[in-house]
Amino acid sequence: MAGLPFQNSTPALALSGSTQGVEPTKPVQESKPKKKICCACPETKRLRDDCMVEYGESACAKWIEAHRLCLRAEGFNV
Repeated sequence: MAGLPFQNSTPALALSGSTQGVEPTKPVQESKPKKKICCACPETKRLRDDCMVEYGESACAKWIEAHRLCLRAEGFNV
């Protein structure tokens, strides 16, 4: 294979099988929640709770779902 620029590369430039000094990649895991569920998403929780007190659960589906999405984004399985 004449004409390849790296045909006669030195061992220092060649990749070695050694992984010395290289950290292995960790498998991607779902992140564990960093907060307690009661303390996560205070903004959407307040909106949801205020709506439910004034109008009842059936009228607040939008705020309930917004709070669930926020909790899921924080790592909770709800």
